[in-house]
Amino acid sequence: MKGCMSTDLGIITIDPEVVAKYAGTVAVECFGIVGMAAVNMKDGLVHLLKRESLTKGIKVAISEENHISINFHIVVAYGVSISAVTENLISNVKYKVEEFSGMPVDKINIYIEGVKVID
Repeated sequence: MKGCMSTDLGIITIDPEVVAKYAGTVAVECFGIVGMAAVNMKDGLVHLLKRESLTKGIKVAISEENHISINFHIVVAYGVSISAVTENLISNVKYKVEEFSGMPVDKINIYIEGVKVID
């Protein structure tokens, strides 16, 4: 079963939503990331999500082999290097989610949905 690990005392199941919430918390701590984004399909507008709604901008999939893939929809700060910000995001999230869950992160896709000027 997806997200399940057997131990001597029983089975541990990790819901993808838990991984998404943890990954989102790690992501917003990264330099240059303003937050997660939700795209309204009806009008195409991008909305910056509040901290308690981070998981709406993150999609986590766990394979049958317990490998994780994560899609982030983010808003970056104006004037930052997108490649530097995304490399930092990928390495931080990969390391911390693997340490947290005990499952390997195979893929992290990042969709930059907007840029915001920070005061």
